[in-house]
Amino acid sequence: MNSFDLAMLLRVTLGVTMAAHGYHKIFLGGQISGNAKWFESLGMRPGFLHARVAAGTEIVAGIGLAAGLFTTVAAAVFVALMLVAAWTVHRTKGFYVMTSGWEYTLVIAVSAVCVAVLGAGRLSIEQLVFGGNPVAGWAGLVIAAGVGILGGVGQLVLFYRPSKVAVGA
Repeated sequence: MNSFDLAMLLRVTLGVTMAAHGYHKIFLGGQISGNAKWFESLGMRPGFLHARVAAGTEIVAGIGLAAGLFTTVAAAVFVALMLVAAWTVHRTKGFYVMTSGWEYTLVIAVSAVCVAVLGAGRLSIEQLVFGGNPVAGWAGLVIAAGVGILGGVGQLVLFYRPSKVAVGA
């Protein structure tokens, strides 16, 4: 197996996983209304907007990554999503996933950046349309990590408004 085959395996696994998370937010568990309340409780206001945007973004970026379409952009979206999730949900819970820590979000984000560096692989829409990977290597790294971090930080700056807990309460 060469690196293109590994890139394909990794991007399809990541993409389908992320799309499944978005699907879950809409159709399973608490559905959109429950997720909206949860986002609001995390401090992502307005919760109804963030539940819909997160679900839609996870589905679109997940399908894009799985298909190998706009791979570097999809990877940047994964980084942004995981940065926001790590900050709002997992950062106070330590590293390990067993305690709901940020381990999982780190692995997803770094794996997405690796896909951006490797390129989409042989069986991808990018291969069919462009005959290769238009943005990979160092450019893929810079775009996926840089744009992803900027996007995640930007979302937190614009929308993260956690509730203030009274001192001594």
